[in-house]
Amino acid sequence: MNSSRHRTVHAVRVGLARGWTEFMLSIRSPQDQGFYLFTAVAIVGYLFLRRDTEVEGTSLLLPSVAMPSILGALVAFGVIIGPAYALAMEREDGTLLRAKAVPRGILGYVSGQVLYHSLNLFPSLLTILIPSFLLFDNLAHRGLEGWLTVIWVLLLGLLATMPIGIIIGSLVPNVQKVSTWGMLPVMVLTGLSGIFFPITMLWGWVQVIVQLFPIYWLGLGMRSAFLPESAASLEVGGSWRTLETVGVLSAWAIVGVLVAPIVLRRMARRQSGSQVEAARQEAVQWVR
Repeated sequence: MNSSRHRTVHAVRVGLARGWTEFMLSIRSPQDQGFYLFTAVAIVGYLFLRRDTEVEGTSLLLPSVAMPSILGALVAFGVIIGPAYALAMEREDGTLLRAKAVPRGILGYVSGQVLYHSLNLFPSLLTILIPSFLLFDNLAHRGLEGWLTVIWVLLLGLLATMPIGIIIGSLVPNVQKVSTWGMLPVMVLTGLSGIFFPITMLWGWVQVIVQLFPIYWLGLGMRSAFLPESAASLEVGGSWRTLETVGVLSAWAIVGVLVAPIVLRRMARRQSGSQVEAARQEAVQWVR
């Protein structure tokens, strides 16, 4: 028992060390720095151009309403698509096969991926938050209470959405299919989840479908952290529905934590050297 526990703890430690190393390499990478800069310039630039636009039904300006929603969308998109692409790519290049050959290797691999993609959110969020607070007024109406809300919403949001990315990465036949099976549906859901406009503007049946998924609740939670109580009038039911946010995100987190390891283990058991080679040949043909 103690030996098994020791191997588990060792695998997690190795995985976390790998995740930390990958994160440090990422923030030093010119390519990744360029991505953070491009994302920040695009989002902050859009908000700056609309800085004098009032949101209908409130006295608030667009930047103060849109920024929390955009942050929620970035979190959801980053921790769904990021792990999905990473898992699909490293399944094809043999990384997962090598991890499988080591005792508790898959556990270590997943631990590293969770840490890496969680940490990778912060450069994206900070490069947007810092210039936004310098350029726009009244972005954080709730002070310390609001920042505490940001913390629990982020934690629950990560737990609710990251398993989805792991499941997608485990199920897709190749990395090219991540765009079809993962990116496209997430983009559609994001566009309909109240990130860019209140979902109350949509048909009733669309509102019902959107509220079944965690992206809407992640955005709602972020809005509740930054916006004044009066802004809740734009939401479904005219309130922030905090208990419902906790309940839905927790439900997705529980289901994800239960289902993702099963799907990942089944995928890992099927992984073989011949499959890796076939995936490489298919990738070469696709590039050509």
